[in-house]
Amino acid sequence: MIAKSRRLSLAKAVIGTTVLAAALAGCAKNKGELVVEDGVGVTALRTACPLVEIPEMTGDVTLFSAPGRTDSQGIDLVASITNLRSTCAEGTDPVNSEATFDVLARRTDTRGARHVELPYFSVVMRGGTAVVAKRLGTVALDFADGQDRATGHAKAAASVDRAAASLPDDVRRRLSRKRRAGEADAAVDPLSLPEVKKAIASATFEHLIGFQLSAAQLEYNARR
Repeated sequence: MIAKSRRLSLAKAVIGTTVLAAALAGCAKNKGELVVEDGVGVTALRTACPLVEIPEMTGDVTLFSAPGRTDSQGIDLVASITNLRSTCAEGTDPVNSEATFDVLARRTDTRGARHVELPYFSVVMRGGTAVVAKRLGTVALDFADGQDRATGHAKAAASVDRAAASLPDDVRRRLSRKRRAGEADAAVDPLSLPEVKKAIASATFEHLIGFQLSAAQLEYNARR
């Protein structure tokens, strides 16, 4: 329950219209690839492109037929973000990335044609803690008469300063330096050092996409 409450508060911070620093370190599953080279050094195989993800509890939205209803019989429409992909021009400065995604929706009442627009957010976050930029958009859904399903498509851009997304030279040298058996620091994993962890986190950016939910919608997702 504590873990779920923490995730809910983090999602609220990202969704909120005020730009806040939110502890979303758990959102990213990969902070850039770091591999051991011959067992004696670490080579950083990183990219300056932001990691594209959907924060927990923000990839689905449920609309109800009447205000205050949250029961299954009152569900009007459900929608989910899927097929999230990104393209990135890593050779530019700033580094420009564009995310594309689909929204799959299903409605309960199939009578008549219906047009629905759902809001979504696009957030650039640095180091899992600092919101750098936030933009809002809408994805359009068009249901044909008699049809219960519709698909929408949307895209969102992100821009990251190349210097900010690059590891400092001293950290890169420390990671890639060959270590020999018998040396004082041979048994020390450089990735375990606080200053190295901090540098890697600071140079890691995420592009977060999700539905711009109301407090009630977010609470509903947390309870499901």
